[in-house]
Amino acid sequence: MTPSLTQTADVAIPELKGLQDRLLLVGAVGAVLSLAGGFFNTTQFLQSYLMAYMLWLGVTLGCLALGMVHQLSGGAWGVVIRRPIGAASRVLPLMTVLFLPIALGMNRMYPWTDAALVARDEALQHKQLYLNTPFFLIRAAIYFLAWNALSYFLNAWSLEQDRTGNPRLARRMQMLSAGGLLAYGFTITFASFDWLMSLEPHWFSTIYGVLILGGQGLSALAFLIIVLAWLSRRPPLDRIVAPSHFHDLGNLLLAFVMLWAYFSFSQYLIIWSGNLPVEIAWYLHRLQTGWRPVAVALIVFHFMAPFVVLLSRNVKRQPQMLVRVAIGILIVRLVELFWLIAPEFRQNGIGVSWLDLVVPLTFGAIWGACFIYQLRGRAILPLHDPEFDEALGDIIERGAPPRTAH
Repeated sequence: MTPSLTQTADVAIPELKGLQDRLLLVGAVGAVLSLAGGFFNTTQFLQSYLMAYMLWLGVTLGCLALGMVHQLSGGAWGVVIRRPIGAASRVLPLMTVLFLPIALGMNRMYPWTDAALVARDEALQHKQLYLNTPFFLIRAAIYFLAWNALSYFLNAWSLEQDRTGNPRLARRMQMLSAGGLLAYGFTITFASFDWLMSLEPHWFSTIYGVLILGGQGLSALAFLIIVLAWLSRRPPLDRIVAPSHFHDLGNLLLAFVMLWAYFSFSQYLIIWSGNLPVEIAWYLHRLQTGWRPVAVALIVFHFMAPFVVLLSRNVKRQPQMLVRVAIGILIVRLVELFWLIAPEFRQNGIGVSWLDLVVPLTFGAIWGACFIYQLRGRAILPLHDPEFDEALGDIIERGAPPRTAH
């Protein structure tokens, strides 16, 4: 076994510390600018904050879900990204704390928190049993408790597996992952209802939660491809990660692109064919106003362009090309969240604030610094993963030369 594989990522890749420090600096500067913007326009800050929060929460929870999927399905595709998956899921305590601005500012974002409005609106009165502040906060606490518990036990057992190689731990993680995926699907569905769909409390869609779930998987895969490509240019992974690993991840990325498109079109088709005023009003506001170009951009860049590009085997086996697709997907994921959230705050037409750019970048820098901190503390590869020999054993034994083309 190559000695560097047993070292922590901090020792094996010393550049991580410098990257973490730079991200913290960017995050600190961005936080100052964002808070200043929030002082002058609190509602706009909260809208931008919710958009940024849902993007990076999607990466976090998407990684947690992908980790559980790999525990159940096995396969070489998950071995090389298991460490980034674990590091991302360990950012959940930070995301729990960063939910506080949303909880504290909910009165400025969610119409159903206005008692006077509820008193005049019969529809909101019928939904008051569910849409009320105490129950909203209780549900949020349940979501975070479930997510943090899954992350804690999976990461604790993974660390113990690294130390001891106990084969029973793999079975334990599989059993937790089976129930954990059900818990994740249930909680993220209701969280999306609470935090996004209730921005327009008169509108509803039963497929909305599945749409958000699919988007989180897509965000997580795009992020993991970017991370793996960066790590694979540095020893020891430059001699281990092969084009076939990127090909597998590219296929998964293509699958999630199609899954997102299927969910999005299904929601549109069901609501439009139903032709109910309460339901189609949500789409009318986005398709018969200045928001229509955003919808067209989502069709082109969230589905058509990545779908066509990812059909190419060569693209999926070239890390540099695949990373460009992944970066584009992360950008368009932010655009989709903007399309879901911003129209509820801008009833008279489209508008973009500088906070819509600064807050997500700030959030991403702080999240990225925390992710790198978590990544640095463990070995660069899970040597006792049951799939390790199948995924990487032959490559390590052959001492494959580093790839020169990226």
